[in-house]
Amino acid sequence: MTSGKKFLIIAGVIVLVLVLFLYSNYNSFVSLDETVKASWAQVENQLQRRYDLIPNLVETVKGYAKQEKDVLVEVTNARAKVGGAVNVPDKISANNELTGALSRLMVVVERYPDLKSNQNFMHLQDELAGTENRIAVERKRYNDAVKTYNVAIRSFPGNLFAGMFGFHSAAFFEAPAQAKTAPQVKF
Repeated sequence: MTSGKKFLIIAGVIVLVLVLFLYSNYNSFVSLDETVKASWAQVENQLQRRYDLIPNLVETVKGYAKQEKDVLVEVTNARAKVGGAVNVPDKISANNELTGALSRLMVVVERYPDLKSNQNFMHLQDELAGTENRIAVERKRYNDAVKTYNVAIRSFPGNLFAGMFGFHSAAFFEAPAQAKTAPQVKF
């Protein structure tokens, strides 16, 4: 065998290994990207559930707490921002704002014992609490998927090809700054 043939065989094997490596990395990135998208869809599913519950909750509270108009308007405005958000970072921000407004609404509720004993309100509050728990679970799953994806596209050798294939870091769903302080209940 001549040295030219050996070189071509070695070059062919190297090219084949490189193509298989690129194919494997690309498919891995696609799979991880789809996992992130599916996880986000589950977060949005639960956020939509909360979004749908809020008008009923607000209307129930309105009947008891007419003088708490500012808080009710704040919840309604935050809900509208959620409905108008179009991309993941905007949706995260709008939902964090809504979470803060809902926590302030719950502080208001503490001031009205009759409201707290109303069956409709209790049912809505239970539904909202359950939804918030579901949101927390889905947010964790989403953030886990984002972490796995981001590590894959930022780690060597994947980072060499991720940008070339158009894969970019995904945004984490982070808690808002106001979540670090508990709302104060005053009687």
